[in-house]
Amino acid sequence: MAGGAAGQHLLIECFGAHASLGEAALESLLRRAAQAGGARVLSCHMHPFGAALGVTGVALLAESHVTVHTWPERGYAAFDIFMCGGCDAERAAEVIAAAAPGGEVRIRALRRPALDDREDGE
Repeated sequence: MAGGAAGQHLLIECFGAHASLGEAALESLLRRAAQAGGARVLSCHMHPFGAALGVTGVALLAESHVTVHTWPERGYAAFDIFMCGGCDAERAAEVIAAAAPGGEVRIRALRRPALDDREDGE
């Protein structure tokens, strides 16, 4: 594939205390992660599903997004970081991983190709 990546995309699975964080704590976490990665937050929205039913949220970035979905009843939280430009998604992921020590955190990276990487040449 020619050209560089269009951005860094990380999928973060957290088992443990991340899942119990409330909407205010999660919004703060997404904002801190974005800042650590060098991104600019345009807006942030959290939606709680009720007592002990989890939260879904998004930090919309000038450089893409950071999202979270929690299932406290399962002790599971899923984060998604996609950053382009000069941002560092791995630094953002470090902030998320450190937010709830003692839990299990799994991080998977996906390479997002640049537009000139398409095989069909369009």
